[in-house]
Amino acid sequence: MSRRLPNEIAKAGLGDWDVVAVGPSFYEGNPRFGDLEPAHLIVEPGEAARVAGMPMYVTNNVHFAFWGGAVRRLLQNDFDVVHCWDEPFNPLCAQIARLSPKTSVFTFYTFQNISKKYPPPFAQLERYTLRRSDGWIAAGALVEATLGSREGYRALPRRLLGLGVDVDEFAPDGVVGQAVREEFGWGDPGGGPVVAFVGRFTVEKGLRIMMRALERIETPWRALFIGSGELEHEIETWSRVRAGRVAIRRNLTHGEVARHLKACDILCAPSQTTPIWREQFGRMLIEAFASGVAVVTSDSGEIPNVVADAAIVVPESDEAKWLTELQEIISDPARRARYAARGLERVRTKFAWSVLAKQHLDFFEELIENRRSTAL
Repeated sequence: MSRRLPNEIAKAGLGDWDVVAVGPSFYEGNPRFGDLEPAHLIVEPGEAARVAGMPMYVTNNVHFAFWGGAVRRLLQNDFDVVHCWDEPFNPLCAQIARLSPKTSVFTFYTFQNISKKYPPPFAQLERYTLRRSDGWIAAGALVEATLGSREGYRALPRRLLGLGVDVDEFAPDGVVGQAVREEFGWGDPGGGPVVAFVGRFTVEKGLRIMMRALERIETPWRALFIGSGELEHEIETWSRVRAGRVAIRRNLTHGEVARHLKACDILCAPSQTTPIWREQFGRMLIEAFASGVAVVTSDSGEIPNVVADAAIVVPESDEAKWLTELQEIISDPARRARYAARGLERVRTKFAWSVLAKQHLDFFEELIENRRSTAL
């Protein structure tokens, strides 16, 4: 979870809410909250929430990780709401549900958009978490549709609240964008628009469809691949044949991703559904919107609900359509500008952290009132 959300919730509370955000002080392969003062609540300059990094163990496997004693001691305080950004079947979420004060409203956030039956002990952990919960938040419409009719979920209050984006950090900036392009040797606008991919370099992210389409387009283009994964070698081989037109950037920080998106004209997100996965949200979509980048994307999973009419949505496996749409958006600056403007409007009104924070706070206050009404 971004530390931006708890800070925006604290701001939305206008001083009536004391917000504490807890993340692991260390998480193998993924620092999550970055550098945090271990086991101490701190307030960074400009932040409205208190933020803490606390010990977590077995962090090399999310399904077996668990919190240490610092979180147990913290949850002995009388919180009005405890919100866990984790799946209810994970031990981490069940642990927080068990440790939360019985007087506290407890909620969780879920991305699960495929109906699954979990083996022991995860099915039992999910049932326990649901019994303890006062409500839950779905990351998308498909999540709500998948879980909303299931036992344990359907009787609980819920909200559909997607991910958010920092619309100040991810914002159009022609000067920065030009500087990044010049770093790649792309200062000449005659070289064509920059088509970006941001995410995991895996088969299900549709990179091969993107590359096959681009290699058939004669109109000038440049391509920027941001991420890492199992297809790295394949992308590197493909890029060498197109030297000077393709750049690859691995393991960028979030701030560096924001900077590089300012150099892009088009985001290509050709996610491909598999029997065990479909796109759960697509954070790169709203980051591209906020950066003033036109988006061409597949219709996998939650994507159509995220982008609405602010992006070009292509049937995920229709390679002929991918070629046509990429060719047209690369060749037509006016069309790119129209979609970029739609994306900016959508992200600022629906996915800005300040907007989502107010919606979270409204839901938490509703659950508190439900508790009070039940107690009368």
